[in-house]
Amino acid sequence: MPIAKRVLVKGNTTAHQRAALGNISNKTTVTGVKTDGVKSLKASEDVKPLKNLRHADQKQKPVTRKDTLQQVTEEPVPPATQDKESVGPRQIAVVVPYVELKTEDVAMTAEAPMDTSTTSTHDCDAEAFSRHMWKLNINDIDRDDAENPQLVSEYVNDIYEYMRELERTYPIRPHCLANQADINGRMRGILIDWLVQVHLRFHLLQETLFLTVAILDRYLQTENVTKNRLQLVGVTSMWIAAKYEEMYAPEVADFVYITDNAYSKSDIRQMECHILKTLDFQLGRPLAIHFLRRNSKAGEVDATTHTMAKYLMELTLVDYDLVHCPPSEIAAAALCLSMKLLTQASWSATLAHYSCYSSAQLQPLISKLAHLAVHAGTGKLVAIKAKYQSSKFMRISKSEELSSAIVQELSTGACS
Repeated sequence: MPIAKRVLVKGNTTAHQRAALGNISNKTTVTGVKTDGVKSLKASEDVKPLKNLRHADQKQKPVTRKDTLQQVTEEPVPPATQDKESVGPRQIAVVVPYVELKTEDVAMTAEAPMDTSTTSTHDCDAEAFSRHMWKLNINDIDRDDAENPQLVSEYVNDIYEYMRELERTYPIRPHCLANQADINGRMRGILIDWLVQVHLRFHLLQETLFLTVAILDRYLQTENVTKNRLQLVGVTSMWIAAKYEEMYAPEVADFVYITDNAYSKSDIRQMECHILKTLDFQLGRPLAIHFLRRNSKAGEVDATTHTMAKYLMELTLVDYDLVHCPPSEIAAAALCLSMKLLTQASWSATLAHYSCYSSAQLQPLISKLAHLAVHAGTGKLVAIKAKYQSSKFMRISKSEELSSAIVQELSTGACS
């Protein structure tokens, strides 16, 4: 596969060591926005590109395999059941095991009818289930997906219920950095703002970014980390998330380069082992983007509304005060606010059913999201706002609705 072209660095190109996150606000500030909306990373004094980056140019190779499944048309009958004088095609013998029943078992079987009250939802009549939801003014959003096996309409509700159980099993507590001696919420925000730029440079999936922050927060609330190793924890969390989510994850050398050689390959590998052991290899905590897709389907929203909700969700990543909010609640509040701003649509009974949150429950978090939207890009953490100014994301961060009277009113409520 072709290797991405290396962009020459202006000025001095000799690599030099620098203290990781020693003065990260000066070393990783954005120098400008390219025509495609992608912000440049400032590794030292000028923009320094990633070298040996194959991820962006690699394409998925078609995978072919031989089909070894053979169709069996006939099966020999066991010798004990064959008739020596029989002719013609052989038949498959079905052997039914003989089970001796006691007298009381036979009586109980004959007298007690089958109890159908405890049958699972999957055994219920789909039409009756749809009628029941129709009475509650709830649309069955999975009724037309039975023919698509990838949508697993028969189990999708159970899957999302299990995901809500996982977010309760692996929570992130409020003020998760209270046990840290050298790290605070401001430093965490600076690191995540830089990781957003790295994520954009590597062209990684949206899930990778959210999983990176989840791994980072779960590790920081358990282990004490010094200031000079915080950036190491950040890049290692992204490397783990990329290997978990991506088809082709960036190499460890790319993360060494992006930190301006502040850490070696061995440092990143050792930190990877330590993070995985600390988390007990449990990386299945659900992400807000998972719940947002389900909610967008329930609300039948368009691409613009969905993109606005993604922008609002990403703004919560750098905010330390919202680190403890469950991903499902963040996804529901972001979509609710996006619908209010763009379509003036209300939070319907269908959305409340599938998101498990009512409009009243979401109101406090909606006000906080509006406050983040109003003040986005006003401080030093501008990576997310600049990211969503590109045409790839519909220039959603430049929308006039984000400065409307509705957002201002909701933002005032959050401050009060």
